[in-house]
Amino acid sequence: MSRHLRLALVQAPAETFEQFAEGLRTRMKSPNAADLVVYPEAHLYSLGIESLTEEEIYEAHAEPLDGPRGKALGALARELGIWLVPGTVLERDADGSVYNTAVVYNPDGELVASYRKIFTWRPYEPVCVGRDFVVFDMPGYGRAGLSICYDSWYPELTRHLAWMGAELVINVVQTPTAGRAQEIPVNQANAIVNQVWVASVNGAGPTAHGRSILVDPEGHIQVAAAGMEDVTLTTVVDFDRVAAARKFGTSGDSWPWDHFTAGDTPLELPLYNGRIDPATWRPAISRETPDALRPTAPVVFERPAEESGDE
Repeated sequence: MSRHLRLALVQAPAETFEQFAEGLRTRMKSPNAADLVVYPEAHLYSLGIESLTEEEIYEAHAEPLDGPRGKALGALARELGIWLVPGTVLERDADGSVYNTAVVYNPDGELVASYRKIFTWRPYEPVCVGRDFVVFDMPGYGRAGLSICYDSWYPELTRHLAWMGAELVINVVQTPTAGRAQEIPVNQANAIVNQVWVASVNGAGPTAHGRSILVDPEGHIQVAAAGMEDVTLTTVVDFDRVAAARKFGTSGDSWPWDHFTAGDTPLELPLYNGRIDPATWRPAISRETPDALRPTAPVVFERPAEESGDE
């Protein structure tokens, strides 16, 4: 059975929650209906914040994930029967710390994953930083990982998500600068060297510089927004193409995850005060992967978040 996921990348300017909910309902009654809908970073809290102080922004938008906003997002996903990534929210934890957090709701309205941005855009993004890599399973499809904007510039993050079994990396973005030009090849490179799908959805003008993309496991851009326009990009992600690229090679001639053999000694990595151990280099794979596309070596389905394939 094929693992085809209908994906909608919503490149839109920042909105109020009411505008967001109305727009999402409209999209789900149109050709833009999808199984998984992804919005840009900070989509629900960046409207008009340029006139507010940091304290005012937090007072207006920061709340626990199980607060009123979270309940409303879950109810919306359940109402429409979709997987929903509404961009990121400002999460306030029990001790009052505030994080830029990506959240994922399943079609039952349950919060199934939350990821606190690790590589915040310093000094312009003064929130607290996360320390955990996050993947989640989508039954019937496969496994996805979460990445936020500037995270894509650090190859360690996408590499860890792939090692933990992510077949699709969802990179939600709010880039209002010319730096979006660099983010396009960066996301292609992350897809190529890890043999994963990468969906990078940026905001539209005037909030951000657009140019949202979906990149396949061999680095080809499958769909893209030409510029800063308000547009919904709807396409299909074939999760089996990840396993196929790894089995048959990128362009039929490159197998980056199969470089090391059992006889190789560990490769020391002074930068990380660690090493690559050939015995643990192979990434985990989704239980949804067809038997015909699974590697011949022993299969690992789970990777603890605290472990690392390159440390």
